[in-house]
Amino acid sequence: MRRNPRNKKHKNKFNSRLNFQKNVKNLSIFIGILAIILIAITIYYYIQNNNKTEQAIIQSKEKIENEELQNGEKNKTETDTTFSMTAIGDVMCHNTQYMDAYIKETGKYDFTYVYEDIRSYIKTSDIAIGNLETTFAGADKGYSNYPTFNSPDDLAYGLKDLGLDVISTAGNHSLDTKFDGLSRTIDVLDKADISHVGTNKTQEEQDKVLFKYVKGIKIAFINYTYGTNGISIPKDKPFCVNVADENLIKQHIETAKSNNADMIVACMHWGTEYKLTPNSEQEKWADFLFKNGVNVILGTHPHVLQPMEKRTVTLDDGTTQDGFVIYSLGNFTADQNADNTRNSIILNLNITKHTDGKVTIDHANYIPIYMYKNPSLASHKMKLLDIENSISYYDKGIDTSIGKSLYNTLKIQLDKIKKVVGNTF
Repeated sequence: MRRNPRNKKHKNKFNSRLNFQKNVKNLSIFIGILAIILIAITIYYYIQNNNKTEQAIIQSKEKIENEELQNGEKNKTETDTTFSMTAIGDVMCHNTQYMDAYIKETGKYDFTYVYEDIRSYIKTSDIAIGNLETTFAGADKGYSNYPTFNSPDDLAYGLKDLGLDVISTAGNHSLDTKFDGLSRTIDVLDKADISHVGTNKTQEEQDKVLFKYVKGIKIAFINYTYGTNGISIPKDKPFCVNVADENLIKQHIETAKSNNADMIVACMHWGTEYKLTPNSEQEKWADFLFKNGVNVILGTHPHVLQPMEKRTVTLDDGTTQDGFVIYSLGNFTADQNADNTRNSIILNLNITKHTDGKVTIDHANYIPIYMYKNPSLASHKMKLLDIENSISYYDKGIDTSIGKSLYNTLKIQLDKIKKVVGNTF
């Protein structure tokens, strides 16, 4: 059979068109792949250049930061830094005190009126330290008086309002409301934003040291007590109260030094109650603390004032440093009636860190104060008086409201304070 030449011609044309379309498709695929490769190469080089730019920016920033740090360190070492440290004695809270502070209308306790005359001395200090002689175990436990203290939480907030920054809690009353009360006391102080040292809820807490920064100066605080009034420390919680022990103290001092503390303040709960002079144990501990690098020792517990002194201390490496100790700051707030339990001081220290890193205690002075209880008032009887101001205002006729009897009492108390504490420097 003979084939039609027209069909053959048509078939060849069709095959030619098919091949052309196939070639176009292959070319399109090739161009697409080539475009993807070119795009990938472009993105790669873009990222590389971007990374180089970012790296250059980072390096530039690091260079600037290093220069600023070096300049800051240089400026830091070119200037001595002086700051004020204020310390008060035992914050006690007898039942007469919290009853006096009670506001029937609100069911709250307001202690702030007690501090009105002396508040500015503490508020204006760079850092203020006190000692707590009660617990905050909560209203459910029942507020209580001597011999086991439990006070309203409002006292903590009153102390914060006063300007207290640090409070020592290791004392003979730390376990008055057992471990639960000790733990809650820590929680209340945390809520009131007052730093604390001396009692602990865990071993980890006891192993730590409290650091506070004042004008860039790093201060370490440590705190110990002679005991807990015969209340046993729980055997499964030996860490809860810092009892004075050479190994524990050395451990804390070493922690302070290894963390580059510029100075160390030791709050010591020690001594014999109602004695106006330190005993041999206090003197022994003071020597030990100074020898191991402590700069300032603040003593509490006797409920009366004891002397202060400044020393030049020679350390084991042969270097010397200033040392300051006040063996007892007496009562800050209390309603005791034994001799010398109502007079006290607000201690002020001027301390300088020098460009060589050395710390000096330049000046020590104090504001004599007196815990007055006004018998003519039904409530808010308690008030801390600035003794020297009260006497001066009376002499000048500016304020004679204290009366002649209290005026004479304040003059006697002022004389006692100066004889016991010693001269300022």
